[in-house]
Amino acid sequence: MPRPTGRVLTLLELLQSGGTRTVAELAERLGVDGRTVRRYVDHLIDLDVPVESVRGRYGGYRLAPGYRLPPLMLSDDEALAVLLGLVAGRRAGLTTAERTASETVSAKIRRVLPKHVARRLDTLLESLAFTDQPGEFAAPDAGVLLTVADAVRHRRPVSIRYTDRDGRRSHRTLHAYGIVAHSGRWYVTGTDPEIDEARTFRLDRIADARTLPGSFDEPVGPDPAQRVLSGFATAEYRHEVTLRIHGTVEQIRARLPAGVATVEEYAPTAGEDPATERWLRVELRAERLDWLPPVLAALDRPFVIERPDELRDLVLALADRLASQARQI
Repeated sequence: MPRPTGRVLTLLELLQSGGTRTVAELAERLGVDGRTVRRYVDHLIDLDVPVESVRGRYGGYRLAPGYRLPPLMLSDDEALAVLLGLVAGRRAGLTTAERTASETVSAKIRRVLPKHVARRLDTLLESLAFTDQPGEFAAPDAGVLLTVADAVRHRRPVSIRYTDRDGRRSHRTLHAYGIVAHSGRWYVTGTDPEIDEARTFRLDRIADARTLPGSFDEPVGPDPAQRVLSGFATAEYRHEVTLRIHGTVEQIRARLPAGVATVEEYAPTAGEDPATERWLRVELRAERLDWLPPVLAALDRPFVIERPDELRDLVLALADRLASQARQI
């Protein structure tokens, strides 16, 4: 028969699964009477676990938010899911500036894993291979991330201290309406009310953030992820490239995703298949052009270079090299 301490921990696990549990339900699951359930609840409260009593016909007990995290009961599969999520998050760069937090929580969980579960985890990690290299990205401050998220949730202006890629520092007010994780970095997108323009900022470059009084309405249009990708495609770089490519949007996006280029979208006429190939205008900006000729070759679609002439010269040079290599025996 389980000892009282074991039943108290089982009670905590039942309450952590969510919702309100009636005394009768808990008594049946624990194999005790209602009076004993109440005594076990008192034990949890003595341990500062925030258990609330809910009155009424469907009343019982539930967990309430507390001033600190109570003991967390995880099943074997739940513990594995948490640890694998931490591994994936670290590789993708989706951590906060407190990098040690993910390491310490991993260590805490691994210390209490049953041996058979720990062996399963080690076997999986030893067998697991990644096709990409782990990212080395600057991580945002946890306090900044949570403050901005609160401003997004409640549609409140937020004041930030920001350092741009050239090292220039500034104080800004932002109407933030979305946080986006992209390629291992965190971004916040919104409107700068002083210039009435959409802006996107890297969260790791924000030194301080605080919410301001007031509220705002989110503008209609693309969702935050689309806004961030569009911002990348139209950012100020050295070269402005304009192409006409014969194909479908899907074919073009396979090599030139939304974060790299904009594609002239169009509404098909009545009865027209949207997958029909046609000439589409593609625009992008780049600091260098040497990566584009191989991309256009891999695209394998008819294309016309409208600008710049330098790109046309690079494509011709690549074509000459390929032809020369193909003629060798």
